[in-house]
Amino acid sequence: MPRMIMMLLLSLFLATPLAAQDTSGVAVSDRSATGGAQTLEDILARQRGEVVAPKSGDAASDDDGAAAMAGQLGTLGGASDAEVWRALRYGLDDVKVSAGGPEARVLIQDGGMTWLEFRKGPLATYGAWLLGGTLALLTLFYLIRGKIRIDGAKTGRTVTRFQAIERFGHWLMAGSFVVLAITGLLVLFGRMVVIPLLGHEAFSTIAVASKWVHNNISWAFMLGLVMVFFMWVLHNIPNRTDLKWLAVGGGIFTKGVHPPAKKFNAGQKMIFWSVIVFGASISASGLSLLFPFELPMFAKTFAILNQTGLPQAVGFGELPVILAPHEEMQLATLWHSIMAFVLTAIILAHIYIGSVGMEGAFDAMGSGEVEEQWAREHHGLWLKELQEKGQAPDPGKAAHPAE
Repeated sequence: MPRMIMMLLLSLFLATPLAAQDTSGVAVSDRSATGGAQTLEDILARQRGEVVAPKSGDAASDDDGAAAMAGQLGTLGGASDAEVWRALRYGLDDVKVSAGGPEARVLIQDGGMTWLEFRKGPLATYGAWLLGGTLALLTLFYLIRGKIRIDGAKTGRTVTRFQAIERFGHWLMAGSFVVLAITGLLVLFGRMVVIPLLGHEAFSTIAVASKWVHNNISWAFMLGLVMVFFMWVLHNIPNRTDLKWLAVGGGIFTKGVHPPAKKFNAGQKMIFWSVIVFGASISASGLSLLFPFELPMFAKTFAILNQTGLPQAVGFGELPVILAPHEEMQLATLWHSIMAFVLTAIILAHIYIGSVGMEGAFDAMGSGEVEEQWAREHHGLWLKELQEKGQAPDPGKAAHPAE
């Protein structure tokens, strides 16, 4: 008998929590606008400690058990810790992860959508217009001006324009840049162009291959950039002769006009410095993308710009100096792409002049030897210097009589 009494009392004790869950007295707010889902009033009431049914007409829901697993941020809600969320958002917290590296410690990064929309919108749109417009202008120029011919009579004699090491550095940089431009465009426009034409599986293969090639060919471009800089920088320092060349547009718009120029004319000097400056910027942002946690560049750059006062002067205010690794990579990809678009447009004009645009121009980087008359018309001062040094034939100088 005592044992039966004890079992009855124990049963009543265990049944007490179930009775406490009776929701017959639970007030349910008007949820007609949410289709029965909880409203803001329900969340506020739950934070005040009031009992709120998880769903209209269904007080017993599996959601009730989630709070025990998720704690404060469970589906039953709770008071949010503003400082915790702020630390998570701006990367100021001390998150520890078992795998994944530094990037896995970033739990909240709300700049991703802004980056994606800019990449799909203005970057792709204006970049396509820039390249397409450049090709259209070059085609129009060719139709109007035609190929720039050698005006004078060809002599049949050649002058050494570039040595083998110079041509190697040029083609190393030029060839790698073409590959980088193609693979970069495939990655950027692949979803918009490749997928509709070839499908998702083909794009996946092309995108993975393009990324691998792009990352590895970049080293060849940087090596060529360094070689070209040290070999030609002294020849590309601006001087007064360049002003005369610019005054007549280099003679490319008018037949028979050949302004004096040394080894590199003003147009080639602009190409050179564009390649060096934009190429160095592309290389720096590319290295930041390859090693985002070792070589972040924008937070430090923003700090320097803030000290100059330039951002504030143009209305941007103080630029952020605390950036998550993901934000660094997003900014690096955008800057990398913008600089690449600009340099690609410039290189298209360079390729045009060096191929179909001017007779004899390709020989300079092909064999390294150019027709003497071509050198006289386009680089007269340089040819004269070579003749004075005895490094080029000078038909105007009388031959010494044999003794």
